[in-house]
Amino acid sequence: MIGFELSQEQRMLRDLAHEFAEKEVKPVAEHYDETGEFPWPIIEKAIDYGLFSPNIPEEYGGPGMSLLEESILAEELGWACTGIGTALGVNSLAALPIILFGTEEQKQKYLTRMAEGTLAAYAITEPDAGSDVAAIRTTAEKKGDVYVLNGTKMWISNAPVAEIFVVFARTDQDRYAGISAFIVEKEWGVKVGNPIPKMGQKASPAAEVVLENVEVPAENLLGQEGQGFLIAMQVFDHSRVPVAAAAVGLARRAFEEALNYARTRTTFGKPIIEHQAIGFKLADMAMEIEAARLLTWKAAWLKDQGKRNTMYAAYAKAYAADLAMRAATEAVQIFGGYGYSKEYPVEKLMRDAKLFQIYEGTSEIQRYIIARELSRG
Repeated sequence: MIGFELSQEQRMLRDLAHEFAEKEVKPVAEHYDETGEFPWPIIEKAIDYGLFSPNIPEEYGGPGMSLLEESILAEELGWACTGIGTALGVNSLAALPIILFGTEEQKQKYLTRMAEGTLAAYAITEPDAGSDVAAIRTTAEKKGDVYVLNGTKMWISNAPVAEIFVVFARTDQDRYAGISAFIVEKEWGVKVGNPIPKMGQKASPAAEVVLENVEVPAENLLGQEGQGFLIAMQVFDHSRVPVAAAAVGLARRAFEEALNYARTRTTFGKPIIEHQAIGFKLADMAMEIEAARLLTWKAAWLKDQGKRNTMYAAYAKAYAADLAMRAATEAVQIFGGYGYSKEYPVEKLMRDAKLFQIYEGTSEIQRYIIARELSRG
């Protein structure tokens, strides 16, 4: 039988995550959006709640959440503030390649530190290599018992505060089989630029990362040489799902704000929700939020069952990202002039939403993946 009911444990997680989001994240979201500060106090509170680095297994000090549970958490954080949610979520992204391909020694050394609060970053994007992962130019040359890394990464989330980096570099000229992944510690000579000014999601800083003759011990190679592209693709199948969930959370928040406003704002003698033009907008938002959440949960369920979820992860990421932008835009429209003001929350939601259509693979790339999967039959 098909079931749509969360287990008691999952409902408890959702309630805890919402409590954390409502009490700890939502009240300070405006502050971090205005200042661009990194939310260190929220990181500490997330650790106390048992909600930090959720995918790190229990044996390494983490909560050991399934992908579905991680998605439940991501939706609640996205509801409160996707900037802070991203700041919290990057550790899970950086942990993924270590969880999937790391040796026991690597897991003990790095996952344990990350579970305790050491921040990490996932360094794959370059100035000329974003959606086209195979176009990266950063190199890793084997010299004795070290790899020497040279290159520049761009738009690396949490780079200014990270102590550990998972870096993808070219060990061979083969477009796909020439990429490898490494665990790199900042103290080995990683240079990080100033945070890039962004339109939204300002609580999670993104910056340029420069590697100039950075020596990395050979034992910090993840998997085998040439497995980097495979590692990146497997990471995407996991990471796109909680990103989709966060987008659902933002859309839900936009809907709730718009709904509450439409019930109280009156024109022509009645609440604006009773005008069909507004009521239909809200009806569409409500339907699409439910659809996006179900797509996201199925993508998570497939992966948790050990099944291939590439197409469903792309379904969820594309649909939820586009929905977040659509829902936030409609919320601004429903608020009218007030929606364009920083005094109301929907203006921030609209700025934050746009990034979902860009990072972790653009909406266009998700459609490319879906079309490719369909062509294979």
